[in-house]
Amino acid sequence: MPLTGDRPELNLKTVIYATDFSLCSKNAGLYAARMAAYFSAKLLVTHAFTLEQAAMEVEVGDKRLSQQRENLTHLLSKEASLLGTKSIEVIPMLLEGNPEDVIPDLANRHEPSMIVLGTRGRGWLERGFIGSTAEKILRSTRWPALTIGPHVQPLSPQTFPFERILLATDFTDAAANAATYAITFAEVFVAKIDVLNVIQDDAIEHADRLFDLQTRFFSALDSLVPQSAREFCDPRTYVAVGGAHDKILEHIRERSIELLVLGIRKSSHISMAMRTSGAFRIIVDAPCPVLTIRS
Repeated sequence: MPLTGDRPELNLKTVIYATDFSLCSKNAGLYAARMAAYFSAKLLVTHAFTLEQAAMEVEVGDKRLSQQRENLTHLLSKEASLLGTKSIEVIPMLLEGNPEDVIPDLANRHEPSMIVLGTRGRGWLERGFIGSTAEKILRSTRWPALTIGPHVQPLSPQTFPFERILLATDFTDAAANAATYAITFAEVFVAKIDVLNVIQDDAIEHADRLFDLQTRFFSALDSLVPQSAREFCDPRTYVAVGGAHDKILEHIRERSIELLVLGIRKSSHISMAMRTSGAFRIIVDAPCPVLTIRS
């Protein structure tokens, strides 16, 4: 997505909905369809798979479609038909290969794009928290990715368009990049922005240190939102002390946040790359959709 001034221009051409046909994926599909309609983009309904040995023998030896491919094609077409409306173009696309490879590649071929996927914290898209397929998709794509976790309520007119956005930041380059998207989404959806920094407990040696950190962070948080954006997004800044996971989720619930925006990079206490998989655990536990922006 090109930059317009200091913000990316959200001229989405394609929304890519990655499904594993689960109930959680179906909620993600509703968000994907609504995003596509909102931005007048086409919707690609995708499923990535690897041929089983028996199916491979049928296709190579008998040179005909395997039952596995036919079944998945039928399921994908059915899913696409359920999401289709007069206002959007919906195209089912069955992808052969590893999801973390073929889905970001599809997004690159249909740019500018957004990937939307659901996650249950287990199963096809996850296979465990650490090193999961969902994480790899979020880390490998250069396009914004919207993830709908298991605690996100079904899409309704009250939950979309988003009216209150939370930008969780640790002042890294990834967080600064995410801030530009948060501001752009706030402008597009006419939403308000909360900006939150969480100070880890071990960063505070004594009480005076906490005051100094809070003062510095409030000033830095205020600078994340340029003056030109303040009128339409009414930014509110917050500094919390504790674990990022708990404090971010607490803020979401207390402030009725409808979209969380996270920047992801190689090392951060809310990063994708840590062994604790902090950002992904936030995504799985969040009661609202999470937009991740890779730096």
